[in-house]
Amino acid sequence: MDLLPVEIKVNIEGDVAGALSALGSGQGAMMTRRIWFAEDQDGVAQGKLLLLEGGVIVRFRIGGGPDDLVVKLRPCTRKQLVGRFSDPFEVGPITYKIEQDWSRNGRVLAASLAHSHPSGTLAAAVQPGADSSVPLDAVQDQFLHACARDVEFDRLVALGPIFSTKVDDVPLDDLEVDLEAWSAAGLHFLEASIRVKPKDGDDAEEFEERAERKLRKLEEAVLERGVTLSEVADSKTQRVLTALAAAAQG
Repeated sequence: MDLLPVEIKVNIEGDVAGALSALGSGQGAMMTRRIWFAEDQDGVAQGKLLLLEGGVIVRFRIGGGPDDLVVKLRPCTRKQLVGRFSDPFEVGPITYKIEQDWSRNGRVLAASLAHSHPSGTLAAAVQPGADSSVPLDAVQDQFLHACARDVEFDRLVALGPIFSTKVDDVPLDDLEVDLEAWSAAGLHFLEASIRVKPKDGDDAEEFEERAERKLRKLEEAVLERGVTLSEVADSKTQRVLTALAAAAQG
């Protein structure tokens, strides 16, 4: 089995603007976007996040370039990823990735299918009253029905917007770090992340040890700049969606 890339994420609490400054965000290329997550409409009405509970994330990103619609399974297992979805691929505007997500709170497998769209074309799907399942393409629909069979996708409602500021390739010591700040429903988050890719000749043990070293280096680089790491176990997606669903209930 091929080794999978690792995305390492560190969540930061407290003063987001101050943390961005301390981490040198002015040294990278900044992008601002708005993000919505789609959830089961009936579930939201009952205060439930049925897709997220089923390990499914449907995300819209608008602004700062082409729109994109991503369907992600997280956490998932290799056994779930059947047929054409057992290996990564890229065809035209569609990119399918399988990677490990590492954080201070654990390690999970994630599979994501992204479809890039011309700027502005997804805006209608996130408006109040819209069915946000409509823009899912045939490949994304196939992915969900093949790999997340127990999750229903009848009618989806968009929760958001989340205001995102992303700064890529910020140098921290010998790392190149992506920083992304989220603001929504009175919550403010900052995530620092890096990706570690297998090298030719890596075996599983060598690659895991290298990724673990990178995780420690990232944490140390953040802490050395006086920034506080989050101790909250829930992901920022879980926390934001919970707040947005509560707001949607009024």
